[in-house]
Amino acid sequence: MKKQESKLELMAPAGTYAALSAAIRARADSVYFGVDQLNMRSRAASPFQLSDLRRIARICRWCGVKSYLALNVIVYDDELETLREICDAAKAARVDAVIAADISAIEQARSIGLEVHISVQANISNIAAVRFYARYADVMVLARELTLEQIAAIGTAIRDEHITGPSGELVQIELFAHGALCVAISGKCYMSLGTYNQSANRGACFQNCRRQYRITDVETGDELEIQNRYVMSPKDLCTLPHLDKLAAAGVSVFKLEGRARSANYVRTVTKAYKSGLLAVEDKSFKAENFQPLEAGLASVFNRGFWDGGYYCGEKMGEWAASGHSQATRKRIQLGVVSNFFAKIGVVEFTLWQQKLLPGCELLVEGPTTGAVQTVAESLRVDGQPADRAVKGDKVTFALPEKARRQDKVFLLMPVE
Repeated sequence: MKKQESKLELMAPAGTYAALSAAIRARADSVYFGVDQLNMRSRAASPFQLSDLRRIARICRWCGVKSYLALNVIVYDDELETLREICDAAKAARVDAVIAADISAIEQARSIGLEVHISVQANISNIAAVRFYARYADVMVLARELTLEQIAAIGTAIRDEHITGPSGELVQIELFAHGALCVAISGKCYMSLGTYNQSANRGACFQNCRRQYRITDVETGDELEIQNRYVMSPKDLCTLPHLDKLAAAGVSVFKLEGRARSANYVRTVTKAYKSGLLAVEDKSFKAENFQPLEAGLASVFNRGFWDGGYYCGEKMGEWAASGHSQATRKRIQLGVVSNFFAKIGVVEFTLWQQKLLPGCELLVEGPTTGAVQTVAESLRVDGQPADRAVKGDKVTFALPEKARRQDKVFLLMPVE
């Protein structure tokens, strides 16, 4: 299952084995993930354990996908031994690189010959910072607040000055291409620390910014009328129509946010951006061709989309209408797979809830299966053709890809 190398790398998030499988099946070139400590999603996601590293790295190698371990938090003195243990485990597991910003993590990884990518938390915003970090890393994530012109200037300077990393190759520019944005510069926010003693820079953000606020004059009690109460919750970044411009500016690694998202989210977003990058590579990219894919992106978790973000020169002002998802579809779990008949490609499960009709849209998710979506053109109940299925029925339907026992079966429905 080896993959052909791609000039433009698409990096997908993996917070679970199901998301990992979904990313690989959607043709990601690399995946990034965290373990139970020292990563920026330690509270929001259900991260892997240190003991999972070998399995994750082995799956990725077998599938021709690069594996990157997020080690991107601030590290304190009493954690330096834990940091060494994690780096040693990553090296032993043959993880391709660690993503880091704290100099202790960078130095520790480099001291044992472990490749380092510089995290967005380092807030690299100019060529001087690139020169500094080039002694440690071949790949650097630029700050999310830069414009295309600023990104292009950094890319040009890397080539003109021939700035190389430890490998001797030119430094590669990585950029966040899709997903949640933070109101703070490159996510370095201290509101959660100030209000709950839970630091965003330690992966424990309580997301104060995603809540509704009203502004009150303390002396008079008067409230100021504002257009949107979610004035600290930006919409999600979407660069799908601008991939050609980003590539032309020198970006070679495109990173998708979402380690706390579902396997279906990872599958949907990865497929859309992979299609876009392949079109950029074969010079057939046209932004208008990707409008249907943009609609697909809206079907999974999002807070509305800020088209192009800061990259396209837009100033902040794209605030979410809600602190929660604005996905156009919701999912309802119907049951778990009890059998899969491989010869005929049919899934069997017992319906826990909901009435099902032919033509419904179903999703199957599992640690190995990833996320597989289908329209059930026909249903069978207890082996017989049926025009409906109700709670308690043993239902079978055709699925285009293999499912496994205990995979979850969901009904996808429009959000009312």
